[in-house]
Amino acid sequence: MARDFGANITEVLSATELSAKGFTAGQVIQHYNGYFYKLVKYNSGAGTIAAVAGNVCYYYAPGGTSAGATTEVTSDLSDSANVGAGVLQSVITSGSYGWVQLTGPATLTTALTAGADGNALTPAGSTDGTLDVSAAVTDSICAYAIDASAKIVMCAFPM
Repeated sequence: MARDFGANITEVLSATELSAKGFTAGQVIQHYNGYFYKLVKYNSGAGTIAAVAGNVCYYYAPGGTSAGATTEVTSDLSDSANVGAGVLQSVITSGSYGWVQLTGPATLTTALTAGADGNALTPAGSTDGTLDVSAAVTDSICAYAIDASAKIVMCAFPM
């Protein structure tokens, strides 16, 4: 992981711009705000789900079958293996690159599917772009509800 040396976490990059700026997909930085962010490629998935800043995205796994990709994400829950990747920091067009928040508090754009303050959250059982309360030991926990009614979560996404 690298310290942030001028990364604009709301910037959307093409593959050419990514290379020109010296970034690589999957790169994790610690921003000056103290939180960690990961640079990912966005894929709108089979459902053509657009990226929305403040929504949750998941690691891309077409048809729910993971091939181990950790640099490509989607907000199309049906094209994921129910593993949260982060909170989108901008509207990233499909095929472009942008940053997702991995740690620290975040206010989501879309309400949690269910839950109360303190609940462990997972993509399993949620809808596109958000999280739900973990109900099984096999659920991938990626955040915790801080103020569920205000859509505030504490990010704990895998790096």
